Amino acid sequence: MNESAVSFSAVEKTYKRPRLLGARYHTAIKDLSFEIPRGEVTGLLGLNGAGKTTIMKLLTGLLFPTAGSVKVFGSAPTGRSAKARIGFLPELPYFPPQIKPCDALAYYGRLSGLSGPGLSLAVENAVERTGLGPHTDKRVAEFSKGMLQRLGLAQALLHDPELLVLDEPVSGLDPLAIHDIRGLLAGIHDGGRTIFLSSHSISEVEKLCDRVLIIVKGRLAVTVNRSGWESRPGGLEAIFVEAVR
Repeated sequence: MNESAVSFSAVEKTYKRPRLLGARYHTAIKDLSFEIPRGEVTGLLGLNGAGKTTIMKLLTGLLFPTAGSVKVFGSAPTGRSAKARIGFLPELPYFPPQIKPCDALAYYGRLSGLSGPGLSLAVENAVERTGLGPHTDKRVAEFSKGMLQRLGLAQALLHDPELLVLDEPVSGLDPLAIHDIRGLLAGIHDGGRTIFLSSHSISEVEKLCDRVLIIVKGRLAVTVNRSGWESRPGGLEAIFVEAVR
């Protein structure tokens, strides 16, 4: 049986926010079920506050579901075996400003269990794949937003994960940087990897994804395949607007 890369089953996530008298509860995700097949590029769309980042954090084991189950290649995402198969780019990647990119990558590589020649080769490959080669002598403080995104992607790719999880990978980037990152992700997909990404850029999701999930107030409102939006007047944008209104 060919297991899914990602499986959400009746997932709920409720946040508890302490107050002076009692507490306030907010349910960000409610009864959410979906699967992502291996080798697919799946997009996640929704308005601000719809629950996209919560989904990403549940998937990467940074949050625990209040109810339901999340599986990555059949295992809980908090387990070591699942974490070894996931590469994660948060919306705002952070690196100490005074270090150089290869030092940052070596640090994260050691956290991923890499060492010795294997670590050096992994850093070299990640730098080459993300176009960081001409910038290895610079410090992170000198990097533009686009270069920080490249470094974030290099960190996510360092241990050659089977699943790449990207939260707003082209946010704030100029058109050239978006073009370069789009090409990089296409190459990763061609290599057989699974990609799950969230974005506010509907046009980029249309270019990159095989299938898109549209989240409205923490629930899955629409699932649409490429053929569905390519055959629809107005494309994916029209489907999205109709779903969120």
